[in-house]
Amino acid sequence: MNSAQWISKKLGKFTLRFKPYTLEMRHVFTVASFSRTTTPVVLTELEFDGLVGYGEASMPPYLGETQESVISFLNKIDLSHFNSPFQTQEILSYIDSLADKNTAAKASVDIALHDLLGKIMNQPFYKIWGLAPLQTPPTSYTIGIDTEEVIRQKVKEADQFKILKVKLGLETDKMIIDTIRSMTDVPLCADVNQGWKNKEEALEMAHWLKERNVVFLEQPMPKEMIDENAWLTEHSPIPTIADEACQRLADVTKLKDVYTGINIKLMKCTGMREAKQMAELARSLEMKVMLGCMTETSCAITAAAQLAPLTDWADLDGALLIANDIYDGMEVIDGNCLLPDRPGIGIVPKA
Repeated sequence: MNSAQWISKKLGKFTLRFKPYTLEMRHVFTVASFSRTTTPVVLTELEFDGLVGYGEASMPPYLGETQESVISFLNKIDLSHFNSPFQTQEILSYIDSLADKNTAAKASVDIALHDLLGKIMNQPFYKIWGLAPLQTPPTSYTIGIDTEEVIRQKVKEADQFKILKVKLGLETDKMIIDTIRSMTDVPLCADVNQGWKNKEEALEMAHWLKERNVVFLEQPMPKEMIDENAWLTEHSPIPTIADEACQRLADVTKLKDVYTGINIKLMKCTGMREAKQMAELARSLEMKVMLGCMTETSCAITAAAQLAPLTDWADLDGALLIANDIYDGMEVIDGNCLLPDRPGIGIVPKA
């Protein structure tokens, strides 16, 4: 699959190229509901007037997208009635109108278009947006659900990070936290992935976790348990963050009194344009903002990082969890996200 050929479509003044690619995980990745060792992605390129923008669709299983569905969606696109990449609003509205979901497929075009625009303007996109890269929060590094021995190994590998993201949601929760705390006192954030089902037990865990320097709870209970999540948020000693419950811009206002904040991911919200809108709306509602990712190459990670200065927390470790990244982009040094000073999203293909 990784040696697949590019599919190329000439669309008026634009050329769209895409191909499937499979990301290989450095460790088995386990959350409350599943485990996996690979992640399917589709890489995209959007060319205009000799310049090429890069994009990516990443499809972890729960999103409901596949390489086949993304390629089918991309084959529907016809940009021949657009004359310029600067028709951004019209182009992305058209892309969004082609299907109800397919958010990762849409994100792959959105990212490539933003990269292309930045290259035309010869500026990084964070500068075009007027954002200061030094305001980017440090990224967390994810410790998946595993045995005590493997968790110790992962914590050793993560010694440069200033905050760790811990996957919870099973009967091993306290063992995982205690194991990590036996090795490090860095702040933790707990991602339950909808694993808890009882609000009283969730509140008890929230107090237990606060005593162990856990700074927030991500998606503690199933997204359908709206009243229970709102009750937990009201009583919890630490913030609650909506992940699975927060997909797109229309969700943000509905979640104001249910969670303390939201986790924005490009693959959920169709890309950079809507992600920025979501961050600004959440800020206006006095909600916390987290910027997350799927398992992705440095393409989608560096695209997301362009708006990281708008956020309270960043979880942009997706490219660090894979063994076959094919782009150079955002670097992580001592846990800090260093945005490249290159045009567009700032990535370059590896040799």
